[in-house]
Amino acid sequence: MAVSDHVDLPTFMEGVKKRNPYQPEFVQAVQEVAEDIFDFMADKEQYHAQQILRRIAEPDRVVSFRVCWEDDAGNIRVQRGWRVQNNNAIGPYKGGIRFHPSVTESVLKFLAFEQTFKNALTGLPMGGGKGGSNFNPKGKSVREIMRFCQSFMTELYRHIGADVDVPAGDIGVGGREIGYMFGQYKRITNQFTGVLTGKGLEWGGSLIRTEATGYGAVYFLANMLATKGEDLVGKTAVISGSGNVATHAAEKIVQLGGKVLTLSDSGGYIHDPDGIDQAKIDWVKDLKNVRRGRIEEYVAAFPKASFVKGKTPWGVPCDVALPCATQNELLGEDAKMLVANGCKAVAEGANMPTDLDGVHTFKAAKILYAPGKASNAGGVAVSGLEMSQNSERRSWKEEELQQMLKDIMLGIHQSCLEYGDQGGGYTDYVKGANIAGFKKVADAMLAFGVV
Repeated sequence: MAVSDHVDLPTFMEGVKKRNPYQPEFVQAVQEVAEDIFDFMADKEQYHAQQILRRIAEPDRVVSFRVCWEDDAGNIRVQRGWRVQNNNAIGPYKGGIRFHPSVTESVLKFLAFEQTFKNALTGLPMGGGKGGSNFNPKGKSVREIMRFCQSFMTELYRHIGADVDVPAGDIGVGGREIGYMFGQYKRITNQFTGVLTGKGLEWGGSLIRTEATGYGAVYFLANMLATKGEDLVGKTAVISGSGNVATHAAEKIVQLGGKVLTLSDSGGYIHDPDGIDQAKIDWVKDLKNVRRGRIEEYVAAFPKASFVKGKTPWGVPCDVALPCATQNELLGEDAKMLVANGCKAVAEGANMPTDLDGVHTFKAAKILYAPGKASNAGGVAVSGLEMSQNSERRSWKEEELQQMLKDIMLGIHQSCLEYGDQGGGYTDYVKGANIAGFKKVADAMLAFGVV
């Protein structure tokens, strides 16, 4: 039997960087997981001998393709599309599709890598994947978006399937885009299967899918606070973003007795000292989903609020913070401000919104800090439940789904406690989530042999 090579963390990461040049987001995601996994693997020869972490950090495949479409003026436009299928050790690949100009292979590889562990934490049989395009839906007509989605699916359809890879929505991809892509898949294959999640309720979708990511993040936040004998009643919350995740996180904070102070978009953030209540949240949902407006318009409707251009909201004093916009939006200096201002807990609604300096700052301060792979897993959890409903050709009631979501988030929290307990009343949720997710995927990979 060959003797395994026990490399140290710096050597391992040097290899990752060499194999993935010019892919900083992916390298960052691997580094964040590897920092915890190396300690866990120290006395576990089987993981070293089978090169498990090395294999998880190499996607099963990266599919890249050209997407040609015609704009309303008759011009031929060309974008690039990808599907990253990272690991299917515990189930079909599962993860969203993102349409945004910032999409690159590096971003999608990091998201698929994170998704592998996130999906494992839910307890549902789902592997990790992610896809998307550098197409920007902003400023495009409905017909242009439809033509692009159809062209994108014309290539993607051959790589996905209900038991192979089940995409969902993500940034720039909502119910409208899912509808266009599902319609094209059905048109090409003549099959009506659960190949996409986030579908409309009339054609196979699930109740509470829209709310699930934001609600789940707040449920996880409440579970963390409960370990300290606290709840959200009377707590002030700073939230970034103003899309689906942010608005539903705000909604659940309000329902549980908290006060939301901020929302944001790429142009800046609004600060409402009176609190963003349910009526104001509904106004923002209409602004973003129907009128497709910018968050700065909030101030005209609610003059007591202020708009800060080009900034993130992390300098606003708060009890809890929920970054719900995009990756690397909360930097080391932002984390220091939050801690200095007395923030007690951070729950990530977005994927990897905190950079490594910020992660290390929160850990050093020993505040309650939940990484996205744990706290924002509610969305993919309900996507998994949508897959189950599609397989059974049935729909579950909202009350059933809400309870399942709460139970799944509680289960993830308990897994984090199991592997992240550092003694003295401190839980390292990042370590707990990384180890719990890794162990499930790694043990399945060991069972399959070298494949």
